[in-house]
Amino acid sequence: MKLIEIQRKDTDRLAPLVADFRVTLNGYRGIASQPRVEAAREEIGEFLDAGFPIFAVEDGGELAGYVVCRMDAPCLWVEHLFVREKYRRKGAATMLFEKAEALAAAMGEDTVFNFVHPNNLSMIGFLRSKGYTVLNMIEIRKPYPGEHLKTTIPVGDAVFDY
Repeated sequence: MKLIEIQRKDTDRLAPLVADFRVTLNGYRGIASQPRVEAAREEIGEFLDAGFPIFAVEDGGELAGYVVCRMDAPCLWVEHLFVREKYRRKGAATMLFEKAEALAAAMGEDTVFNFVHPNNLSMIGFLRSKGYTVLNMIEIRKPYPGEHLKTTIPVGDAVFDY
């Protein structure tokens, strides 16, 4: 496996992974969806237009996974980190995350910031294995009209619907 930087010419190769990432995220919210490759192409273009570095791990000509970084000095945010199922637990995510950490270090920072869906237990476990244990932010909103939340999550002494 090797790490490559994604350029515009790579958009068609990367788009199916970005589309699969969106399907996975929707699944965490209980929404069944289909990959939207054209929307993924547009999203990649927006990231590249904004100057967000994108890296992928390639294995035998196939893209195994990718990371999108948003450099918002003094912070580096991982916007996306996704690895195809068959490449999980084989080092691809570590290669991608180490690249994000190297970019943060080049900015003089010691950490990478990550938005993670609370149901994404594999990503939470991955980040914990890399020493990421500080809960930094909580996003709170009102329920949508007609939304029926099925669980709760405790944070300190408060309990939130989820």
